Amino acid sequence: MAGPTARASAAPRRKPSRRRRAPHIRRSPPKAEKRPVPELPEVEVVRRGLAEHVVGRVIESVTITHPRSVRRHLEGAADLAARLTGLRVEAAQRRGKYLWLTFDEPDTALVVHLGMSGQMLVQPADAPVEKHAHIRARLGDGSELRFVDQRTFGGWALAPLVEVDGTSVPEPVAHIARDPLDPLFDADIAVKALRAKQTEIKRVLLDQSVISGVGNIYADESLWRAKLHGGRLASGLTRPAVHALLTEVGTVMGDALLAGGTSFDALYVNVNGESGYFERSLAVYGRADEPCRRCGAPILREKFMNRSSYSCPRCQPKPRLR
Repeated sequence: MAGPTARASAAPRRKPSRRRRAPHIRRSPPKAEKRPVPELPEVEVVRRGLAEHVVGRVIESVTITHPRSVRRHLEGAADLAARLTGLRVEAAQRRGKYLWLTFDEPDTALVVHLGMSGQMLVQPADAPVEKHAHIRARLGDGSELRFVDQRTFGGWALAPLVEVDGTSVPEPVAHIARDPLDPLFDADIAVKALRAKQTEIKRVLLDQSVISGVGNIYADESLWRAKLHGGRLASGLTRPAVHALLTEVGTVMGDALLAGGTSFDALYVNVNGESGYFERSLAVYGRADEPCRRCGAPILREKFMNRSSYSCPRCQPKPRLR
């Protein structure tokens, strides 16, 4: 009797509990704010996908179904399709937020403007056509390069190549400065250009003729990492401070690139239709009233050029008024 009684009085063995990870909720920008456009990391993710899946292929035919997607090509849709047909893609290149393809025909580039919602997708030719697929280029391996653009702010255009500082770039990109991920980027030259500006440091970071690739998201993130308020006067910053800021710009872009970029909605994807996940690591952008990841103070949102700036009021004190 002792055996059964002992078994009956013993506490039931509990199964080890498994903590469920809370599902990630994608944060959206404030409703009153414009959707972010792709910045350098997002464009670089697309460029790498094109380099892998499109370079070396011959364009067999081009179908254009929306005139707005080729409005920057002044000669029109028929001219663009005819000139692309038969060309072999030699390279996928980028400077800052500008993306282009080059071909076996010298001195010609296809400049791709992603706009706010443009996607460059590589799909099997028999895959269902996306609702907003406005340009389809049939490739020699049987796949299709599709330009999908819900808001039609982006598009394709052919442009001549010109040489700037020893590098060939499309003519519309000639005024764009090198970006921090460019192997030929000169930090000393960029520091000098930044400190020469008599305006707020965030405005200078967004000036693509001074340093390219930085948009609203990564400007805020870089300034937070450097512990600088975006309203500080660029000319009033020391050389070491600006060097440190540029280092953070390169670091945050590299981190974002490893994460596949920042996706606030399904409109930003790589060539395979996959979203990036750096949005989960943002320290300040889009986090108004949430605690600073460094000091715990609530993140502050301020109006800035019809957009918003996000900063920590404790880590990034505002400049004093004189």
